[in-house]
Amino acid sequence: MKIIKYKIYIILIGTLLLFGCNEDSFLEEINPNAITPDTFWESEQQYTSALSSVYGALQFQDISGGELQYEMILGDIAGTESWYRPAAFRNLTYNDGTYHVTDKWDQLYVGIFRANQVIQNIQTADSAIFSEDAKLQIEAQAKFLRAFFYFQLAHNYGGAVIHTSVAETKEELSKPFSSIAEVNSAVIFPDLIFAKDNLPQTWDAKNIGRATWGAAKSLLGKAYLFDKDFSKAASEFNDVIQSNVYSLTANISDNFQHENEFNSESIFEVNYSFDLSPGVPGAVVDDNSNETGAESTTMATAVGQLNYGGFNTILPSYNLHEMLVNDQVDPSNAINDGNSESKRMTATIATRNGEGLYYQQEYSAIRGFAFGQSAYVKKHSNWYHLESEPAQSRSGINFRHIRYADVLLMYAEAVIEANNDYETAIDYIDMVRSRAGVVTLRQYMADNAGMFPQLHVSKQVHGDFPMVAASSETVMKHLQRVERPIELCFEGHRWKDLVRWGIVQEVFDDLRADEIWREANKESVLKVSDGGVAPLYIIERIRPDFVLAAANYNPAKHNYFPIPTQEVQTNDNL
Repeated sequence: MKIIKYKIYIILIGTLLLFGCNEDSFLEEINPNAITPDTFWESEQQYTSALSSVYGALQFQDISGGELQYEMILGDIAGTESWYRPAAFRNLTYNDGTYHVTDKWDQLYVGIFRANQVIQNIQTADSAIFSEDAKLQIEAQAKFLRAFFYFQLAHNYGGAVIHTSVAETKEELSKPFSSIAEVNSAVIFPDLIFAKDNLPQTWDAKNIGRATWGAAKSLLGKAYLFDKDFSKAASEFNDVIQSNVYSLTANISDNFQHENEFNSESIFEVNYSFDLSPGVPGAVVDDNSNETGAESTTMATAVGQLNYGGFNTILPSYNLHEMLVNDQVDPSNAINDGNSESKRMTATIATRNGEGLYYQQEYSAIRGFAFGQSAYVKKHSNWYHLESEPAQSRSGINFRHIRYADVLLMYAEAVIEANNDYETAIDYIDMVRSRAGVVTLRQYMADNAGMFPQLHVSKQVHGDFPMVAASSETVMKHLQRVERPIELCFEGHRWKDLVRWGIVQEVFDDLRADEIWREANKESVLKVSDGGVAPLYIIERIRPDFVLAAANYNPAKHNYFPIPTQEVQTNDNL
């Protein structure tokens, strides 16, 4: 059920000056019906509308919608075909004028501009309009959202141009580029501390979807984690865990479908609707009657299967596919009922021999799984209730930026890094694995003299998994190479994780070596007459996802997007 609707309002920031001769002086008269900065901030409804416009920026397609496909293709969880636009990101050939690099920057700054207006004007709001508590809650929401936008800027572009007030001159707009550390210090940390101190743990039913204490604590913990302040990160995550406000859903699929939205696992979620909102033709980032509206998302079309209304522009990598297949189902777990694939796999990817229905058809009847495409992305698509993706590329499936499973895994990482406490880390990893219906690390260790398998190593290529004893190093590697990519794939986290860990080249080289082996052994790997061979059932060709990525990767150039061309051209301090 859709609770909160993000209505977009245009807020004026300056007075339009019209110049003319004396005989045209009538052009200079003020329109008494026009909204100006001096007349807008006069009622509770206007402040509420302005805050809604900040939430509305979350729905922009490059922030929470289908254009995130370009970030999802980075890293090791996804591939694409050379004729699709995401190939520039898969092959690391994008530049400072490439779509998404430019659009995401613009859209994040629209959100920041709107947040700054609310924060700036709430300071002088008439006490007759709001109580102090109400003012603090509005300010806290706006500061949380501003911190979120700046976090995205900092970790997509390696920093940001900092604006914490509404710029009124070109000089105020032209500020230098600040590092991640400077953005943290100036905006992200103080905004999130203010937000967590002033936001409620929960909202009533009509306000579900607004920022909460848990969202602020979780994002603050994540910011500390990325900043390598592991003790502070662990403390923030532990507060969220111990609050008992959140819990893992029994069915992992609830986190990627339009049913059961804003569930117990949801910490920060962006609302979308299947309805296309009317808007101003030609608008770039707000509702547009000619494109997907700001209350619907194009994500389902991006990931949906080509023969069923989607474009499948991002495809599961062979590595992700094989890890999900090889992640052994635990028959003693009550969540399983004779299924051979894990609940996590069923929620994440569609494979040739999948269980159940896919777009209301048996898998044996599905067209596809050819030309090296071994699997398709299920997350965020409408495979579970429609026969094909809706027209106009619109979908109403919400996007979850932060969910409880992510917090559990970040907490596990933080306690390893802070205290070498891999035993506690295993406990929290196993909470996530148990919900997925797979064998836990503790179960593996009990059956293998304290050892567990390195599931990221291709069994097809190497013959078996290496077994390793539990330690801070091996459990951390499991988090990096197995648990986080399997649990959180296609949710916008993977590239940022690989970059902060400094393991991009290592991962690319491993997966490129697997590709080379499969190509060299394609006569045994590709058996078209048999429909391919286990575990991937690839036919016709080996898709070369990492040949260019492994060769082209340069951390100085590719860890973060370049500052967009238009920003460099218009900002004198860049």
